[in-house]
Amino acid sequence: MKIAIIGLANSGKTTVFNALTRGHAETAAYSSGQLEPNLATVKVPDPRLEVLAQMFKPRKVTYADVQYVDIGGLSGSGRSGGGLPPVLLNYIASADALLHVVRAFDDPTVPHPNGSIDPQRDIAAVDLELAFSDLSIIERRLNRLNAEIPKLPAKEKEQRTAERDLLQRLREALEGEVPIRTLELTDDEARMIRGYQFLTAKPLLIVPNIGEAEIANPPHIAYPHRKSAVEPICGKIEAELAQLDDAEARVFMDDLGITAPARDRVIAASYQLLGLISFLTAGPDEVRAWPIPRGTPAVEAAGVIHSDIQRGFIRAEIVAYHDLIAAGSMYEAKKAGHVRMEGKQYIIQDGDICHFLFNV
Repeated sequence: MKIAIIGLANSGKTTVFNALTRGHAETAAYSSGQLEPNLATVKVPDPRLEVLAQMFKPRKVTYADVQYVDIGGLSGSGRSGGGLPPVLLNYIASADALLHVVRAFDDPTVPHPNGSIDPQRDIAAVDLELAFSDLSIIERRLNRLNAEIPKLPAKEKEQRTAERDLLQRLREALEGEVPIRTLELTDDEARMIRGYQFLTAKPLLIVPNIGEAEIANPPHIAYPHRKSAVEPICGKIEAELAQLDDAEARVFMDDLGITAPARDRVIAASYQLLGLISFLTAGPDEVRAWPIPRGTPAVEAAGVIHSDIQRGFIRAEIVAYHDLIAAGSMYEAKKAGHVRMEGKQYIIQDGDICHFLFNV
């Protein structure tokens, strides 16, 4: 899972990046136009792996991970400035989801590019910049399609006409300030535009960067779009907590009324936005979490581990995590009838412990 952290300059993006990654990236007073991103990969918290490690005593434990890419501050004026710089666009386009840090803290020592603190205005400004980037791609593609379609044979003409009609629909939505993620697309339509990596089609997590005084009662930020969520955090405090060991951090979190560190809350929100779950594998060699989209059949989950397992799939040996833990061992789980054999089309559930049988 790769998440691009975006936002206007001086919104506290890099502070939030440090909070999420326990990093030490340098924060700048004004970073608009910065082209080299900050990168970090962190483990996805999953207490189930620790419990399984106690049971199986594996040689290694492998957590799922998430990569955060901290992009230089956006200007909020993409339409007048000719769009996003290609380097920034490439980093954002390759992400699975976007995390938009919105300034909601008031600090006179840190100037705001627009002069005043207004989260809803800033959200709209960045949305417009992302929409303009998508519109630029759509316009270029429509120009090519309109030139090519009259010359194509019938079958290909039908396919390209369907693509053109869909792109025109997306253009109308974006011009009406409606992000692509809000639209109801069929599976075929979603596949048709997947290669474009439209920015406004990506799941979006809005992170209001609040002040310490607002931790107990964060301001309400409205963002009523599909495939989006709002998770306020105090970047400054969370970045400081991230540098402490867990015991020290817990004491300060209790004092501040913070129930869980920002990195855990943001990862949980990101998983939900992307529709991800984790299945598990466990044995003496390795205990591991494997993230997959919710609704994945067993044969496709097997392919996440290795293409040969998917190709030679015979069946899957499945036991639910809670059943295994209640039984105390795999032997007792089998004895109690909790371990079952499933076929290719079985839908993997979160926490399923899987052993795939295959022959190639």
